[in-house]
Amino acid sequence: MATVEQHFSGRAPVVRAIYQKLLSAAKAHGPFVEDPKKTSIHLARKTAFAGVATRNNALLLTVKSDRDIRSPRIEKRERTSPNRWHLVVRLEDPKDVDAEVKQWLKNAIALAGPVTP
Repeated sequence: MATVEQHFSGRAPVVRAIYQKLLSAAKAHGPFVEDPKKTSIHLARKTAFAGVATRNNALLLTVKSDRDIRSPRIEKRERTSPNRWHLVVRLEDPKDVDAEVKQWLKNAIALAGPVTP
């Protein structure tokens, strides 16, 4: 079974710092769980609202959205159903977790429903 710590093994310290800033931003909108998978860490309430994949010097953050977001920061977009999108942004510095990313997280958390026990 994967652990959160395994995702940071061999990664630059900045990767952990970015992740901590993401967690802090998400916690501002209520409780959630970290659900480590083989290739990423899901941040979830009733459902996952974000996925975090670590790279050597960056994170790939996938956020759930109810619409496409037109931003030059979005590296990949996938429409998963008529009212759901998965949008990927690359974060290379803790300061990349800015007001825009925090708003995307806030919206994604709202779509994920309440925390399941």
